[in-house]
Amino acid sequence: MQKNRSLLALILVLVIAAIVALVNVPFRLGLDLQGGSQLTLLVRPSEEVPQITSSVMEAVQSVVRNRVDALGVSEPLVQSVGTDQILVQLPGVSDPAQAERVLGGTAILEFREETSNAEVLAELNVRTQEATQIALELEQLKASGEQGQIAEKQAEFDRKREEIQALNVQLYQKTPLTGSNLEDAYPEPAQAGGASWNVGLAFDNEGGELFAQLTRNLAGTGRTLGIFLDEKLISSPTVPAEFATTGITGGRAVIQGNFAVQEANELAVQLRGGALPVPVEIVENRTVGATLGRDSIVRSIYAGIGGLVLVLIFMVAYYRLPGLIADMSLIIYAILTLASFSLLGVTLTLPGIAGFILSIGMAVDANVLIFERTREELKAGKSLYRSVESGFYRAFSSILDSNVTTLIACGALFWLGAGLVKGFALTLGIGVVVSMFTAITCSRTFMFLAISIDDLRKPQLFCPNLQNVRKV
Repeated sequence: MQKNRSLLALILVLVIAAIVALVNVPFRLGLDLQGGSQLTLLVRPSEEVPQITSSVMEAVQSVVRNRVDALGVSEPLVQSVGTDQILVQLPGVSDPAQAERVLGGTAILEFREETSNAEVLAELNVRTQEATQIALELEQLKASGEQGQIAEKQAEFDRKREEIQALNVQLYQKTPLTGSNLEDAYPEPAQAGGASWNVGLAFDNEGGELFAQLTRNLAGTGRTLGIFLDEKLISSPTVPAEFATTGITGGRAVIQGNFAVQEANELAVQLRGGALPVPVEIVENRTVGATLGRDSIVRSIYAGIGGLVLVLIFMVAYYRLPGLIADMSLIIYAILTLASFSLLGVTLTLPGIAGFILSIGMAVDANVLIFERTREELKAGKSLYRSVESGFYRAFSSILDSNVTTLIACGALFWLGAGLVKGFALTLGIGVVVSMFTAITCSRTFMFLAISIDDLRKPQLFCPNLQNVRKV
């Protein structure tokens, strides 16, 4: 009796804690329930990779997944579609343009050394002066509001910038130091309280040695270190003469691009994710609204409540008092399972809700096995206490076997599946584990508590067709 009271107190504490968790910790919802962005990436061959093979697709998926993880998206979906497309679902991402910039960029980072090509440098200075003059004229046109000339002058400015980029490529020679030597990239403010941001870089051991060697070669020479991203010069710092002996050691560098905070964060995400091995083109970028999600949630709630109510009614009608006890355990099961989803950060999707509803059936199935075993013992002439005890004991092996096989299936789905399939497997698996606890602990505690009360030890409350039952 003391043991049952202790278990009853434990159940009460767990239910109260679960209710507190449900009130204070919101659920995380997937793309189909809360909306978000969905992109389709087309993988294109290149000169270096003329054919898109399965290994190339796996490499692209890996890079895309790394970038998605860096965005902090919960329950993203990254999977192949056909032989040359990748589907990316980003729940909660309301800015599809940002997702397109982060996922579509190649982000090939290179550190190059400025050469002493006087001819190219002179041409570059001329083009830079011309671009500066055009920029001034463009600002004047914008101030005067002459729309017809603004577009023409903007096109001229863009062409001049392309010429400058082409000259920069000629002016700087490649070095072994590339983005493949990065260990980390992160945004950092250029100065305290300022609006300008830089991108900090951390190299691996090899990258740190290459960076020290490169800065040692440039220190005090007046030649600059060219930082190129996707063949575009984004920063060209000089190296002070004080580093002529050792170079800049420590394996860290800074890209000073006067970035806005969002630009710095997106660049850091691309660099951490790595360079795409082949070009990709975003052929579809659409926003999934949350209206469908709200409708789906409402319908799922109605379906779940309707099914639960029918199950509760059936259990009471068929099993009488044990059915009522099973209903109490089932309600506790639902509270504990939903609280587990919330505390563990499970992202709920429609398949995930389906897995939860299916696990309700698993919880009922365990109680059915116990009660049928109990009835068999009563019909065999055993006392009420011994029948209940034997019912739980003899049904345990069947309950364990069925739940273990379900958990094995959930593990296989979670390990081999992706996206929504994983969500279904996870919610079903958690539900099965909690159902075992409620069936073996809650139902058992409530049953033994019931048969300790004289008014509840009536045969018709346990087995309608059985009249003579020994209480002891």
